[in-house]
Amino acid sequence: MDELLGQTEDTDFVVTGLDGSRTRADRFVSLSFRVMIRRTASIVAALTGAAFLLAAAPVFAVQDAPNKKLKIVSSLPQTGSANAQTTSIVNGIKMAIEERGAMVDGFKIEFEAMDDASPQKGNWDGQIESANAKRAIADPAVVGYIGTYNSGAAKISMPLLNKAGLVMVSPGNTAAGLTKPGLGEPNEPAVYRPSGKVSYFRVVPADDIQGAVACEFCRNDLKATKVFILHDRELYGKGIADVFKKTAESTGVEVVGFEGIDAKASNYRSLVTKIRAAAPDVVFFGGTTQTNAAQVLKDLRAGGAKIPFVSPDGTFEKAFIEAAGKDSVTKEQGGVYITFGGVPSEMLTGIGAKFVKSYQAKYGEIPEAYAVYGYEAGCVLLDAIDRAETKDRAAIIAAVAATKDFNGALGTWSFDENGDTSIRTMSINTIEDGAFKFVRTAGGAAKAK
Repeated sequence: MDELLGQTEDTDFVVTGLDGSRTRADRFVSLSFRVMIRRTASIVAALTGAAFLLAAAPVFAVQDAPNKKLKIVSSLPQTGSANAQTTSIVNGIKMAIEERGAMVDGFKIEFEAMDDASPQKGNWDGQIESANAKRAIADPAVVGYIGTYNSGAAKISMPLLNKAGLVMVSPGNTAAGLTKPGLGEPNEPAVYRPSGKVSYFRVVPADDIQGAVACEFCRNDLKATKVFILHDRELYGKGIADVFKKTAESTGVEVVGFEGIDAKASNYRSLVTKIRAAAPDVVFFGGTTQTNAAQVLKDLRAGGAKIPFVSPDGTFEKAFIEAAGKDSVTKEQGGVYITFGGVPSEMLTGIGAKFVKSYQAKYGEIPEAYAVYGYEAGCVLLDAIDRAETKDRAAIIAAVAATKDFNGALGTWSFDENGDTSIRTMSINTIEDGAFKFVRTAGGAAKAK
């Protein structure tokens, strides 16, 4: 302002009289301008002072704001053949939120479903999963991350979310090393916990249970004495294949082959020749529909291998049946058997049965197997938000970790110190007439800790 006043004193102002004479009037005009500018400065100063007072006023915390909002996001592969399964998971999450009227303890709950798959891969993409996690972290309204579906994707987002202190609840990850020391790589699960605290939880049983159940089924029900084990070389697929192999070796079942496949191969004819030469009683495939399980099965049948084909929950979806074709899955061809961490939707009871009925009424179809896990993940997260005294991320992590004797769609269960569910019930399922058919349960519910 002083610089501006100085400029007015140096300006050459002229006044023209009635007789046409011109007189310098720099002092007169300068003084007038200076008075005007000083008045303007006073007004600006007053406004600036008011703005300062407003800025210095107390800022309401999110708990005290009139329109309080919290946000939950999901990150699942919704591009590619997993879409039907993951869409049902998203629907389950939405239903959990809708049941509460999208309100928890006075807070409006918003939800966003993010896709972690790419068209190029037709499956989960590590770069996209990383971007999803970072976007969630950067949004201060986000207090919960539901995902991932694939265990390999979880490896990418888990350490990012843990470092940021954002809770992660998975409806589908089953790789044991994500949570259980000594069952994965030497640095697992510590590598996913840079903060030193547990912030990742899952509502589905892990593969150390499922892999053993699959092998025991082959030995006891299918009377297999020799098995050929395949896997897709991914975290989930190889992990469960390793558990199957370990269980086989400890129970007297001979492993006549253990090989990883190229999940992008157009056919596996040469591999089928090798399998037939080994003469196994069962072929076990550790992998998913998206890593070519159906093509492996079709080539086995085309190559004349009429033996049981056993796979884990990564193929427990309609997309697998559609990709394999009805001629590959019949009992006459050897049959197909799929393990699952829980029971099929139509076998659920209590709250789970009510969920299935509501889902069918809302969406016009029986939900895919993992829909109820999306619903359960949503319910347990909302329950934790409700119980948290403050609605910040740290308090919500603590509330999720404290979940005990939760009465949900999957029964009554708890999280243990590693973030794993106490539920251990598994099921064996087969395929008949182009649809999944329940065979029996295996395992059982663990006691809540």
